[in-house]
Amino acid sequence: MKPPGTRTSIRGLSRLLVVRSVGDRARGYLIAGASVFPCALGRSGIVVSKREGDGGTPSASLPVRRVFFRPDKGPRPPTRLDWRLMSPHDAWCDDLADRRYNRLISRPPGEAEERLWRADHLYDIVVELGWNDQPIRRGRGSAIFWHLPRAGMTPTAGCIATPRAVFHKLLPRLGRKVRIRIGTRL
Repeated sequence: MKPPGTRTSIRGLSRLLVVRSVGDRARGYLIAGASVFPCALGRSGIVVSKREGDGGTPSASLPVRRVFFRPDKGPRPPTRLDWRLMSPHDAWCDDLADRRYNRLISRPPGEAEERLWRADHLYDIVVELGWNDQPIRRGRGSAIFWHLPRAGMTPTAGCIATPRAVFHKLLPRLGRKVRIRIGTRL
């Protein structure tokens, strides 16, 4: 027995689960321990064979790589995960012909690519998921993120989106080796 007043260390969550909604393939639930949060998925729902531009969220167990955040949108969210300040030059390469496909790159603002520094709020906080990155296969899809949703939790381009409050609740609880399992059922 522990003496009164002794703090028990909170073990970080090592696994999150994402499942689709029964009534809407572009919506789902993110399950963290005993907590369940609504989320937006890709417009094509959860797909087994992911391809670049298909609008599908891949059915897979994905490691969490790091957290990006915009320093002009508030302080760094508390987390044990690797993190990086976002810059206006940050972009993700989704060009199949580019040797840097599915990698973080630097581009002057305004040039085409998947911009991380956006005019809307979607990428104010971004969690990079390890999809198609070890090894990279061209055309299999790039940049699967966990990010903030659009108004009305409308579909993403293939990512997972949850409200800001979910990030504030979960990021401090995630262990450094956390994985997100995405599937069609529990």
